[in-house]
Amino acid sequence: MTATAPIVTVIVPGRDIGLFAPAALDSLRAQTETRWSAILIDDGSTDDTADIFGAAAASDPRFRMVRHEASRGLGAARNVAIDLVDTPLIGFLDGDDELAPTALERLSGTLAETGSDFVAGAYVRSRFDGETYVPGRVQPWVSAATSPARTGTTIFEHPQASANIVAWSKLSRTDLWNDLRFPEGVAYEDQIVAQLMYTRARSFDVIPDTVVRWRLRADGTSITQGRAQLPVLRDYLRALRGGIRVLHDAGAHAAVAARLELILAMDLPPLRDIALTHADPEYAAEVASFVAEIEALPEYADARPDPALTAALAW
Repeated sequence: MTATAPIVTVIVPGRDIGLFAPAALDSLRAQTETRWSAILIDDGSTDDTADIFGAAAASDPRFRMVRHEASRGLGAARNVAIDLVDTPLIGFLDGDDELAPTALERLSGTLAETGSDFVAGAYVRSRFDGETYVPGRVQPWVSAATSPARTGTTIFEHPQASANIVAWSKLSRTDLWNDLRFPEGVAYEDQIVAQLMYTRARSFDVIPDTVVRWRLRADGTSITQGRAQLPVLRDYLRALRGGIRVLHDAGAHAAVAARLELILAMDLPPLRDIALTHADPEYAAEVASFVAEIEALPEYADARPDPALTAALAW
């Protein structure tokens, strides 16, 4: 490997994100660590996303593009790209988000120092203020997962890490993905995968640096904004159940309790509010069934949600 050969491949999937894709690609071009390549996956877009990705690949050899004529979903898009990775490290960036300029330098540099299987950083959400997208502050549950910096840790030593469930806040060794792939055909596909990473890793690192600006789209089309839809709710609860199961089966009981604390404080209150006025009684039934399931878990007795987290819902 030469000095300029890429050390990390960043997988950038997207569908109908033409308004945001240029900023995502620019955030890659602005990286202080320049030894990267990127696989751009256009997942059956009907807007100009494919044109933007194609132009990037034509003008810069660090980008290559794969196009799905019909949408296969975010999980499948990422999985297709994982099979093409030929660098020691792998990361993810959704095509409507942005990397902080030093993200790849800090993440890859940490792994070079520690030898851990992956590293997770902090992130913030960007909201539209009427003119532009403005990044907010690191939220308490993100901070609890990533600050202070810890190296060579495990989910048993640092159970609060389980709150950092997104794919794009992490950089990992490609070998970790030999038998790991995202669920396909469902939303919230990264939650179970994140918990599998925590429980399978020999060790991982966390750093408090903000590495990603996560965009909350002003038009309300982000996946996390669709939880009032019954199919999305079912995917959401399936992901929560699956993540809890992974931690429980690994014997990471303190991490299960930590997840339950966050679910009780952050996830359930808005779902219950939606259920109160939802036209379909199945919505309330799904929420009630999930509540009964988590209350039956042995770790539930150890879950003590922080009321202050509920106030952070407005972030």
